[in-house]
Amino acid sequence: MDKSCAERNVKEKNPGLIISLIPILSVFLLLFFSLTKYHLDIQIPLIFASIIAATIAVVVLKCPWKDIESGIVDSIQNAMQAILIACLIGLIIGAWIAGGIVPSLIYYGLKILSPKFFLVTCLIVCSIVAVATGSSWTTAGTLGVAMVGIGSGMGIPAAVTAGAVVSAAYFGDKMSPFSDTTNLAPAVSGTTLFAHIRHMMYTAGTSYVIAIAMFLFLNMRYMRNKGNESDIAGVLVSLKEQFLISPLLMLPLLVLILMICFKIPAIPGLVASMLLGVFCAIAVQGQGIKEIGTVLSYGYECSTGNAALDELLSKGGLQNMMWTVSLILCSLTFGGIMHRSGMLGTIARSILKVAKGTGGLITATGLTAVFVNLVCGEQYLSILLTGRMYKEEFKKRNLAPQNLSRTLEDFGTITSPLIPWTTCAVAMSSYLNVPTLEYLPYCFLNIINPVVAIVFAYTGFSIRKRDQVAKEDLLD
Repeated sequence: MDKSCAERNVKEKNPGLIISLIPILSVFLLLFFSLTKYHLDIQIPLIFASIIAATIAVVVLKCPWKDIESGIVDSIQNAMQAILIACLIGLIIGAWIAGGIVPSLIYYGLKILSPKFFLVTCLIVCSIVAVATGSSWTTAGTLGVAMVGIGSGMGIPAAVTAGAVVSAAYFGDKMSPFSDTTNLAPAVSGTTLFAHIRHMMYTAGTSYVIAIAMFLFLNMRYMRNKGNESDIAGVLVSLKEQFLISPLLMLPLLVLILMICFKIPAIPGLVASMLLGVFCAIAVQGQGIKEIGTVLSYGYECSTGNAALDELLSKGGLQNMMWTVSLILCSLTFGGIMHRSGMLGTIARSILKVAKGTGGLITATGLTAVFVNLVCGEQYLSILLTGRMYKEEFKKRNLAPQNLSRTLEDFGTITSPLIPWTTCAVAMSSYLNVPTLEYLPYCFLNIINPVVAIVFAYTGFSIRKRDQVAKEDLLD
């Protein structure tokens, strides 16, 4: 069997570092000018960057086009579940709004949650849901949408609430035994699931406490602005006029959590959640078959007369997720070319040459995971590729594999929603209806976590040696 281009380049002739960096420089320049000067969608610069990377791979590195095409297809295939979930979330959002589920969550949230502690409450509640479901996307697409609505009703900017939702969703996702990334990271690194989760408690737990303090301080700033009681009352009246509001309509969220807790696969669980929304829309809200079909295709169009509420609840639908899907495909195409051609591996090996000591190795590993997120736009590739690149080096330096798996999550998973063209960022901004660069400054946990990880790496706090861990926590 023929060796792939990446294998040939590693064993016979490595791509040069300068050559490998040309596509990276290209994608940054194209994205910068496209977003700042020409205001184009991200897909266009990614397509042209992919053309540049493929041209270098075929013409300069002499990679057969068949290898490059295979790399693209493999990259997309690895993310097919994420693509399917993105489409299902679009259906769920539309169905849950039409069925009155999201409006009921907003209504009772506005009546029950205290404005004084709303951001902290939002952080904690969404964290619990994310741990229970193991899905940051599901948390943001269901409860997160409601939280943004509740926060808007309290006079808190959507970007701020979205930052709390994203922080909570990714903390819960990385700490949940049901999460794909939480299972992938230890599997790649050579440790067990629960050893990995226990080891993450040091960095993630510290970051979480700091994030709570920061959201509490930020909440005080918005509570200085009094007089939003009339706005809240107006939102409550508009919701009751447009929808039949009932506490029973919050049951689908509970059902979703229970289904995932009982380890029902993600896609069947999401399909069932969508069907519950359709049932509520028809049986409770009195929607017709044609109306709900339009909602599932193009999203719900809200017309309460309250401009802010209408903007919040006019979303969802399969067709409205196609922009997200196209961006996922474009980013994975570029990442697949970079990986299969061997250029990504060359960059990683160059980084490893300057990684001195444990602190340097962990920092280099983490920055590589972020770099893969930047280049490939996919957190799964960030964990998978980075883990493969550095696994033997951690073993050589007598570092427990838990250190590697934790680093992959502290940098790869946690930064994925902060880079506008990654699949995670596109999902978060689409579900919450807030651009990535607007919610980014308020994702306190996502920003703090890598910093905490670097501090712990250089101080040696919680860093475990391989010969100090139990044999049952090692997979190799």
